[in-house]
Amino acid sequence: MASDQTSSLAVAVPAVRAGRRLGEFTATYGLALVFVLVMGLFGLLRPSTFFSAININTILVGQSVTAMLALAEMIPLATRQFDLSVGFHLGMAQVLIVGLQVQYGVPWPVAAVAILLLALVVGAVNGVLVARFGIDSFIATMGVGTLLFGVSNWYSGGQQITGNNLPASFTGLTGIYLHIPLPAVFVAVAAVLLWIVTERLPVGRSLYVIGANPRAAELTGIRIERHIIGTFTAAGFLCGVAGVMLGSLLQTGTPSVGPEYLLPAFAATLLGATSIHPGRVNVVGTLLAVLILAFSFSGVQQLGAPFYVQYFFNGGILIIAVGLSVYAAQRRRRAATAAEAGLEPKAGSRPAGGEGRKADGAIRNPG
Repeated sequence: MASDQTSSLAVAVPAVRAGRRLGEFTATYGLALVFVLVMGLFGLLRPSTFFSAININTILVGQSVTAMLALAEMIPLATRQFDLSVGFHLGMAQVLIVGLQVQYGVPWPVAAVAILLLALVVGAVNGVLVARFGIDSFIATMGVGTLLFGVSNWYSGGQQITGNNLPASFTGLTGIYLHIPLPAVFVAVAAVLLWIVTERLPVGRSLYVIGANPRAAELTGIRIERHIIGTFTAAGFLCGVAGVMLGSLLQTGTPSVGPEYLLPAFAATLLGATSIHPGRVNVVGTLLAVLILAFSFSGVQQLGAPFYVQYFFNGGILIIAVGLSVYAAQRRRRAATAAEAGLEPKAGSRPAGGEGRKADGAIRNPG
């Protein structure tokens, strides 16, 4: 009898470990697996159009603005702060980049520099309101965003500014050269720089520590106020870049177009937090989420779905993403607590890649 129990236990333990490893792999690379499934499914259903160069380039160009805005949203979210002004900020930047050229004859490089400087100021204002004056980020950024929406409508008179005779050097910012969409290159550069900052530099670890435990961050000497202001300032800069890209893409200044980008950007950022580094926002997960949403909607459209399905897509994904990200964060905290207590996490509760150990080490030594 004892030998039977021993042999059963010897079989059960490897099975539990294998199940745990499978759960960790799925949690870490779930979005990548979903992306492969989406591409495979719609590629089989519409092989002649889904994988065509025209369709892929159209998606990459069209979603570049959403991706840039999602990266902008990701930065303050690393510290558990919301920036609801990103859509309005985007709208103001694209109105100004077209309006300054059409109405005042300002060369587009000069207009772009001015807009990016203004974007830094707007981001810094958001950060000061949240970090220094203690206003909830939801309220502060929504208020600032509404003011920016008012500026866009005041400047344009509530009308669309038609970009007649815009220089080719400006409209070519969102063109395709050597079969490579330039907007995708801009997003890739921003993503690589942001990945280096968040994953390889002390400042990035400090942001995640602030988001996980502000009290612990304060005790370790992290200057929380400075970091939060910096995240909003960086987010503002990326919003300005996205606005210049959108102006080049649309070649018109439309004051109402910006807010509609807010929901897809939020959905992608929160969905990205469920994979790669489950429980926290990250660059790779955010980009994967943007691609999944874009290619899924393109495939559904090619199957004959009406245009309004996109709103069901974005709204549903946002709800699911919030639920999954909350669950992943709770799972990660439980694993970190168990590691601090010297206990082995229960099967299925340890985050992939030893994430709990990384978080614990970051709290103790953020620099």
